[in-house]
Amino acid sequence: MDKTAALLALAALGQDTRLEVFRLLVRAGAEGVPAGEIASQLGTVQNTMSAHLKVLDRAGLVRAERDGRVIRYVVDMNAFRDLLAYLMEDCCRGAPELCQPVIQAVTCKC
Repeated sequence: MDKTAALLALAALGQDTRLEVFRLLVRAGAEGVPAGEIASQLGTVQNTMSAHLKVLDRAGLVRAERDGRVIRYVVDMNAFRDLLAYLMEDCCRGAPELCQPVIQAVTCKC
């Protein structure tokens, strides 16, 4: 990931509703969540939610998948991993043991 992509992703996540959407989709995993259900769960009108989802999609953090007539959104875990890797690229100046608590905190325990 380059600096421009990282800034785009961070800007997308730097808004309350979009951060909540992202966290919801992370919890949902590979199954994703239909757009209407995202709006309903977060108490947001669908057209506003659509705008938020487009920002997250443009940032590469989520992707839309058509499931018949329903558009289901799924978090792009590769993009998320790349963002975390970019943020930790120069971590700990050659002392990886200092980064271990951070790595353990972001490691999925599922």
